[in-house]
Amino acid sequence: MQHYFSDQRLTTGQTVWLDDQIGHHLTRVLRATVGDQLQLVGNDQQVYLAEIHEISGQRVAVAVKQPLHIDAELPVDVTIVSGLSKKNKPEWIVQKATELGAAQVIFLPLSRSIAKWDQKSAKKVARLQEVAQSAAEQSHRNRIPKVGYLSSLRMLEKQPYDVKLIAYEEAAKAGEETRLVTALRHLTPGQSLVGLFGPEGGITEEEVADLTANGYLPVGLGPRILRTETAPMYLLTAISVMTEMMGS
Repeated sequence: MQHYFSDQRLTTGQTVWLDDQIGHHLTRVLRATVGDQLQLVGNDQQVYLAEIHEISGQRVAVAVKQPLHIDAELPVDVTIVSGLSKKNKPEWIVQKATELGAAQVIFLPLSRSIAKWDQKSAKKVARLQEVAQSAAEQSHRNRIPKVGYLSSLRMLEKQPYDVKLIAYEEAAKAGEETRLVTALRHLTPGQSLVGLFGPEGGITEEEVADLTANGYLPVGLGPRILRTETAPMYLLTAISVMTEMMGS
């Protein structure tokens, strides 16, 4: 069943005209007809069963039938922070992080970042927000993750989170295997967690020192060296296992 998002607060019995892009997808790509059903998420993250009520050209109106008791969100609010990386890696990170349950993805320049967004950041973020929406529809999320950009590490250090982690290669090399498990084991539903990942060249000792002084904990992600786009997925998977599958 197709899954879409509405910017309205939905109620049973309501008739809603869908966004033009959704209407185009339903009518031109899926060849939907009156009576077809879909899932529609309101701005309160509640999922509803909806049925196509009217089609006018590429415009589609649906009747909201009933709430569905679906919660596809992680029990904790996870923010992925990634140092700017090259080519299409940010798009890949946003797409897969959305599929794995991230609530927010932030990009920022670090010392070893080769990519520079500068004046392009607004355009980049807008495109990545579209990627997040598409991935949230595909993975049947209750919310669309927010994509953001910070121009410096200092701006990140001012953000409040309950748990702050740095994926640090040197910690993994030193055989550190307990910090991540310990941090995740003590998470409780509703808490917020941020995980920071360096660009292709990694994060510098100076940046780690600054972050550690602001409450960040350097953690290893196992004995293997992970790519900048793979490491966030490791963390998100670990969080899902610890908080959902193990009943934390």
